[in-house]
Amino acid sequence: MSRLRTRTTRPPVALALPALLAVAFLLMPLIGILVRTPWGDLGEHLGSPGVVEALKLSLVVSLWALALSLLLGVPLAWLLARVEFKGKALVRSLVLLPMVLPPTVGGVALLLGFGRRGLLGPWLEDSFGITLPFHTSGAVVAATFVAMPFLVISLEGALGGLRQSYEETAASLGASPVRVFFTVTLPMVAPGLVAGAALTWARALGEFGATITFAGNLPGTTQTLPLQVYLLLQDQPEAATSVSLLLLAIAMAVLIALRGRWTGTPIDRGAVTAPRPAADEAPAPAATGPGAATDPDAKTDTETETETEMRTRTEHWPLHATVTGFNRLTLRAEPGTTIAVVGENGAGKTTLLRALLGLTPRAHAELRLGDTDVTALPPHKRQVAWVPQDGALFPHLSALANTAYGLRARRVPRAGARREAQAWLDRLGVGHLAHRKPSQLSGGQAQRVALARALAARPRLLLLDEPLAALDQTTRARVRHTLRTHLAGFGGVCLIVTHDPVEAVSLADRVLVLADGRALQDAPPAEVSRHPRSPWVARMLGRNAWPGIATADGLALAAGGRLVVAEALPEGAQALAIIAPEAVSVHRDRPGGSPRNVWPGTVREITAVGSRLRVLIGSAEAPDLVAEITPDAAAELGLADGSEVWTSVKATEVTLVAL
Repeated sequence: MSRLRTRTTRPPVALALPALLAVAFLLMPLIGILVRTPWGDLGEHLGSPGVVEALKLSLVVSLWALALSLLLGVPLAWLLARVEFKGKALVRSLVLLPMVLPPTVGGVALLLGFGRRGLLGPWLEDSFGITLPFHTSGAVVAATFVAMPFLVISLEGALGGLRQSYEETAASLGASPVRVFFTVTLPMVAPGLVAGAALTWARALGEFGATITFAGNLPGTTQTLPLQVYLLLQDQPEAATSVSLLLLAIAMAVLIALRGRWTGTPIDRGAVTAPRPAADEAPAPAATGPGAATDPDAKTDTETETETEMRTRTEHWPLHATVTGFNRLTLRAEPGTTIAVVGENGAGKTTLLRALLGLTPRAHAELRLGDTDVTALPPHKRQVAWVPQDGALFPHLSALANTAYGLRARRVPRAGARREAQAWLDRLGVGHLAHRKPSQLSGGQAQRVALARALAARPRLLLLDEPLAALDQTTRARVRHTLRTHLAGFGGVCLIVTHDPVEAVSLADRVLVLADGRALQDAPPAEVSRHPRSPWVARMLGRNAWPGIATADGLALAAGGRLVVAEALPEGAQALAIIAPEAVSVHRDRPGGSPRNVWPGTVREITAVGSRLRVLIGSAEAPDLVAEITPDAAAELGLADGSEVWTSVKATEVTLVAL
């Protein structure tokens, strides 16, 4: 519908007319070349010895200029896109300068820098015998000077659009920065690199001003095709038009081939349009063991699986970490411990994981895994595997290659790495998807592959950042069961960032509650459920949580009002009152009897939670209160949004947690 609307909408004349004039202005010179070209003599003009020699020289110069631009420009683009340093704006301005500088001025600048009387020219000539002016190498330098910015700008834009989580995940799997660059970064920004390279070559092929000023116009040495056009224009204008048409055709061919992809969009999961499975979690084909249906060497696969399991059982890596900076806490955990990290947005959960990885300046972790202090080691040497929320599967690699990536980064032979990777995929029930790309996997399948990749990398510490957040409820339950099964045999410590109380309770041995970077509570899930120490955690667990100050007869609420409680705390102590929703009674009239806490209120919202209803009730005499009742009770009371009700809570149903 929107496409139809776009086609039928007429642009305002005030904008359409200048736009058409701009198109005509740009088109007229091209039409002039086409109209004035002597088509009958085109072959003769282009086949003349001088033109052929100039064309060959232009190809040599432009290709060498492209090679130099790739050698120097690719690292420069990466530096500008990935590294923060003083003077970065100045460096970027220097990159752009040749694009706005008049070409002849660029040639003069090259003479003053690399000429025989320039700053470096005498040293180059005396030390290496290199003379750039009036030499083919000088034409290459001139073409590189004016053309390299196209490569740098295009590649920097592509790098800027590439999520760094891919590179950080590769580092956590054991890949060195150089390996990450060549195996992850460059393949993913390939469109930007190709676009920049094509534009760079086309610009170098057409370079004129800097070349004639710096390298001169020597036939067979520096007289490239644009310079040949300049000479022909003086004596043979028709031949000059024919050669100009050739250069125009080359330039247009490059632009048409690129189809407007100047910035080179990085590869992403949506780039491949292959069909996805119909079910989110398709069952694996029947197999009797790891690799049974994927590798003819079944015995080798079995041996690999056995060795992996033995390593998991026999190697143990307790965790000890002291984190400073934004996060300020100490973590100790025995092998096989799973810790759920919870807290409000901005509490420092992801910062904690990145500090343990060594990927953030906001916090620093003194980290010991087993008997090894890895504090001073770079991320790729820590043996700390990370699974970000989106999984960060490398889109240009298959599921099998993704899973084997960490093993290959640790120099495991290719065949062995692939066998072990296949075994892990089989264990997680996605072995039949080994040769699919990430774009061909469902959300649950991709999460399993990401988990297999992390476990296959042989980590000593496993970090999972909301690994199930993007999944639907059914898939989440299945992946949660798989995760719980395989974490049970893990010889290290696992930290899971989550906002889901079910995940925290079902997966974790401990729950670490963060607030402003500090550990507010670190206890078993049952203890956190019974005595949450923050209103946020209590609400996450579905409880009502009211902070206040203990008084002689109850609790003075921070939001106003008073709460009668059965427990006694020292007067003046800060406390959190925890009230379960099912402990809240809802009435149409003021209740009598034993309840000590009674408030009038108004129903603000009614939501279904399983087979029960949760009713949010606002009151001028107490904080908002959530009650949980049956649908039959709601129908009997005639509840609806805006209904006037009374709520009551027995003093014995209130749990106080000292803060």
